[in-house]
Amino acid sequence: MTKDVINDMKDHMTKTIDALRRDYQKIRTGRASTSLLDDIKVDYYGNPSPLSAVATLAVPEARTITISPWEAKMIPLIEKAILNSNVGLTPSNDGRLIRLILPPLTEERRKDIVKDLRRKAEDDKIALRNIRRDAIDKLKKLEKEKKITEDELKRSEKEVQELTDKHVAKVDEVLAHKEKEVMEV
Repeated sequence: MTKDVINDMKDHMTKTIDALRRDYQKIRTGRASTSLLDDIKVDYYGNPSPLSAVATLAVPEARTITISPWEAKMIPLIEKAILNSNVGLTPSNDGRLIRLILPPLTEERRKDIVKDLRRKAEDDKIALRNIRRDAIDKLKKLEKEKKITEDELKRSEKEVQELTDKHVAKVDEVLAHKEKEVMEV
């Protein structure tokens, strides 16, 4: 019974950290990455399709993303989709290829980005603590219903705390990595 509660908690915590990583991938640093365009949908014959489904994305240089549409008539639609998204990049094309040039980030902008990163990390730590609280509540309920002993409860609570500490450390690790990436000139 306690293993079910702990495994469920572990799954929730892992999903929380995975979501943080996905959020961090979408944040623009000084370096180009095709993941900046992951959420952009293009109208392809009436169906909203991911950009990667209608074009080839590449990063030929550190601050340039190229988009090579499979059909030339898709260029204006792709440009419109990029402009309507909130990535803050202006596309330019040569008739067969779209280029996105990432401007260098100012020191002030880098610090603002790091502030946002820290806020998101803190939100995730709060989410992890809430998951821990829910797991401990479930364990106490099991003990109250006499489904587990008091010793099992104490042992499980200790395991829950160790798992929480491990996942909080993982959040700090992900944050430190992204901060380093953002502050890199």
